Formats: sequence, structure tokens, C-alpha cells
Amino acid sequence: MYPLPQHFHLEQEQLQAAGVREWASLARLQDEALRQLARQGASEQRLTRLRGQARLMEALALDAGDAALLLHAGIATATALAECSPERLQVQLTRLERALRPGALARIDRDTVRGWILRARKASSRSPN
Repeated sequence: MYPLPQHFHLEQEQLQAAGVREWASLARLQDEALRQLARQGASEQRLTRLRGQARLMEALALDAGDAALLLHAGIATATALAECSPERLQVQLTRLERALRPGALARIDRDTVRGWILRARKASSRSPN
């Protein structure tokens, strides 16, 4: 799970102090546990975002970067991803990648997005059609 980006240093410190060292452990944290960590100096909003990232990773076997990209695109759950059109999401993610990493080649292709959506539909028990 570690290291997290520098702007998450307080959250990383609080998670480590609480014994949360893996994405799977973070995915299982309840709201009250996040609030308690926030009272100790971490940002509840950032902790919630990290937990959402962890939950996407766990539900869909995504890596941390891909889960973060989906969150930035407004896709916070497997159910939300299952409802996406592969073509529209691929265009959206390509634009987002270009905005976040100017000059870099887009690394997410349509087949990758289609695979994520199929896994999300399976995870949320939605028909693949």
C-alpha cells in the first residue's frame, strides 16, 4: 500500500499508527474508524477517498493508479463502473490522463476499459449486455 503520494502524508501516518498497512484492511474500515483517524489529524475526506480507492482495487483487482484514475473520473464504485459505456469512459479517461500528465501517452485503451466494466458487471451481478 505504501508509500502514498506526498500530499497524503498525514493520512499515511495515521493509517500506519492504526495498523492499517494493506489496501484490503483500508477497504474494510467503517466510517466511524475514518472519523476517529480524522480526529487525530488526518483529513476525513482524503481517508474516505483512499478507502474508495481501496474498495475499487479489492472489488475489481485493479492497481492503485487505475483505481485512483477512476475515482478522479467520478467512478467510485463497481456498480457505477458497471453502468458505464466503454467508449465514453475510455474517451473520458484519456482526456483526464492528458490533463493530469500533459505530454504523456494515454495508457488506458478501450480493451482495458471494457475488461474493467465486464469485471464490474460481474461483481455487481449485472448482465454483461
